[in-house]
Amino acid sequence: MGAYLLRRLALLVPTLFGIILINFAVAQFAPGGPVEQAIQELRGQGQTMGRLTGEGGGEVRRPTGNNENSGYRGARGLDPAVIREIERTFGFDKPAHVRFWEMLKGYLRFDLGRSLFRDRPVWDLVWEKMPVSISLGLWSTLIIYLVSIPLGIRKAVHDGSKFDLWTSAVVLVGYAIPGFLFAVLLVVLFAGGSFFQWFPLRGLLSSGAEDWPWWQQALDYAWHMVLPTVALVIGGFAGLTMLTKNSFMEEIGKQYVQTARAKGATEHRVLYGHVFRNAMLIIIAGFPAAFIGILFTGALLVEIIFSLDGLGLLGFEAAIRRDYPLMFGTLYFFTLMGLLMQIVSDFTYTLVDPRIDFEGRR
Repeated sequence: MGAYLLRRLALLVPTLFGIILINFAVAQFAPGGPVEQAIQELRGQGQTMGRLTGEGGGEVRRPTGNNENSGYRGARGLDPAVIREIERTFGFDKPAHVRFWEMLKGYLRFDLGRSLFRDRPVWDLVWEKMPVSISLGLWSTLIIYLVSIPLGIRKAVHDGSKFDLWTSAVVLVGYAIPGFLFAVLLVVLFAGGSFFQWFPLRGLLSSGAEDWPWWQQALDYAWHMVLPTVALVIGGFAGLTMLTKNSFMEEIGKQYVQTARAKGATEHRVLYGHVFRNAMLIIIAGFPAAFIGILFTGALLVEIIFSLDGLGLLGFEAAIRRDYPLMFGTLYFFTLMGLLMQIVSDFTYTLVDPRIDFEGRR
């Protein structure tokens, strides 16, 4: 297993490099970069505000003049010195390959840079938003697995029964309607929208909860997490339930199951001693992707609806404002975590089924 781990870690480096390189190249051709947005902000200030504050507190003054030959849209009427100062402020006075190389050197030191528009280190912003996203991702993923796996197993065992039919209808509804629509429905029903005011609408803690005893803070935290977690669970359990059912049904129909039954093994022994170990492999393989998906992307709209300031909302705002250090810094961090989680899933394979030997693969 050690040699396999070394190979996977060695492959991680070029994979991570390729992902960052492709996204960096695509971003260079996307319109509306930070320089363009700064120009539009500067022009929109008119005569009332004649300056733009850049990184480090430097001021870009707005003199009059013509800039007919500028490559930036909306730069007409601005002095070329203003454009050059804006480029220097945001680091765009250097060629793209130089900026990319400097960014990579920072990543090797785990220095993700500084946000262009928030003027704060990217690491500080990530750690500040991390508790919200981890709360949503961890609890939602655990509940989805705790609900979907037993439900999928029972549907496989009782395939075609009334239980299978009515639960399939529930699964179909959960599969067809995205989680953020359930979030809106929950707000309308239970968060003071039109009916009941049973749950809070924003944040993870109530105002002034920092001064409460720890057990009261824990209860308040759980109270705030109910609606967003339920929205994510309802929107995410359907696919895993059907995957579990289909995986178990496929294993139940194989020859080794018939042989075990012919030898007198009980149904419980056949199901959980033989079928479970083989059927769960594909379920475990999807755990890292499910967790990362909910943690960093799946909870975006749910975070917005419930006013939860997490990583999903942070990444969305960074993309909208073309905050490149924040965009690529979070991309680097999330991609690295996702690749490491894939390696963890391979180790989980061997825990579930010791017969799997990655060293013997060619």
